[in-house]
Amino acid sequence: MQPDEFRRHGHAIIDWIADYQANIRQYPVVPASVPGALVDALPARGPEAPESIEQILRDFEALIMPGVTHWNHPRFHSFFAISSSPPGVLAEALTAALNMQHMLWKSGPAGTELEQVTLAWLIDWMGLKPGWFGEIFDTASISTLHGIAAAREFVVPASRAQGNPVGLTVYCSQWAHTSVDKACIMLGVGLDNLRRIEADDQYRLKPAALAQAIREDRAAGRIPICVVPTVGTTGVTSVDPVAEVVRVAREENLWVHVDAAYGGAAAVVPEFRHYLDGVDGADSMVVNPHKWLFTPVDLSCFYTRRPDVVRRAFSLVPDYLKYEEDPRLVNLMDYGLPLGRRFRSLKLWFAMRYYGHEGFVRMIRNHVAWAHRLAELIVADERFELAAPVTMGLVCFRLKSSDEETRAIVQGINDSGFAFLSQTTVDGKFTIRWAIGTFGCTWDDIDAVWQRVLTLVP
Repeated sequence: MQPDEFRRHGHAIIDWIADYQANIRQYPVVPASVPGALVDALPARGPEAPESIEQILRDFEALIMPGVTHWNHPRFHSFFAISSSPPGVLAEALTAALNMQHMLWKSGPAGTELEQVTLAWLIDWMGLKPGWFGEIFDTASISTLHGIAAAREFVVPASRAQGNPVGLTVYCSQWAHTSVDKACIMLGVGLDNLRRIEADDQYRLKPAALAQAIREDRAAGRIPICVVPTVGTTGVTSVDPVAEVVRVAREENLWVHVDAAYGGAAAVVPEFRHYLDGVDGADSMVVNPHKWLFTPVDLSCFYTRRPDVVRRAFSLVPDYLKYEEDPRLVNLMDYGLPLGRRFRSLKLWFAMRYYGHEGFVRMIRNHVAWAHRLAELIVADERFELAAPVTMGLVCFRLKSSDEETRAIVQGINDSGFAFLSQTTVDGKFTIRWAIGTFGCTWDDIDAVWQRVLTLVP
């Protein structure tokens, strides 16, 4: 492809993206697809002869777009939002063009150092103290895997060479994300050795129950290594008492990895910084800018106050990757499982600079205010009830009548394509999760979905 041809197609694609962002509300949030539709529509074998970009784009419109769930849609209220802002989209194009792989400082000085700079900016915006070492992975699942692997190195350093001793044990809340479970599977800890600690009536881990479980496990010959408190649980956005968890962990010499994948972003707003109380005493943490900081997926920030331990857990340098030492030089390959590293920090840098701290504060503050406003509408309708306190941008609610009728609302909304909601179970009852956080969302979008919900009440 010659430069002039690339320029022509590039302009056309940028025009398409701009139109898509401007007119996104015309699309159904959830497509009316059936399993296997795209597989059946595409050839079983790849093309032998070259095809034009024009034809590929026509097929993109005709075949791909009808099967897209629009996560950037202002009425996407399922899971947690991972919406991308325009500056982040532009940065992704530059990242692909540069195609830099900064496993070593030498293989990508700008990528290595921008990663350190942007993650330090984010720590400052969240009101945490300096001294955190940060690196970027793809998702919180991988960041949490690294946190628990570091815990294993911290408590049982011989495991790197000898494998796991029997009885390594990890602790988290009943409401912790299943990424903790998967990390325990991957690291050989095993699901039988993951202790889910009882939560209080606000769905927060009970420190006293944690301390008791650790004591009982030690008495039984187990080896406690890590506690994973959550700031913004996926189910109900509850916030575990991190400061108290850290106190228990310090008494027992355990590693603390804080899952703030969703809730950490809220702390860029000054009045929400209390959600991270105690986090500066933890050993590692994850925050996902692709969730609520308007950065295109995937970008997960893993932080640690003990980079020496993380490096001991993961560093492995074959001859072809040996490098000169320098006090200011960081080789990020030494601090994690992946050798390959995309230039992800560029899109975060673009977004942080384009909107500034003030812009992020304004957007997140609006989302939280709208969540509380929606909760007021729900409480005012005697047919509904809130299932959990509203802490951030998530509202959990249900009909008082029955699980079946509440489930029918979710199904009706999602089948219509007008919006996308998800569900959970709270106190044994089917519950609607309404997440507010997409980049282009307005109160009018939320109110329009609420009006649709009301039409589905029996």
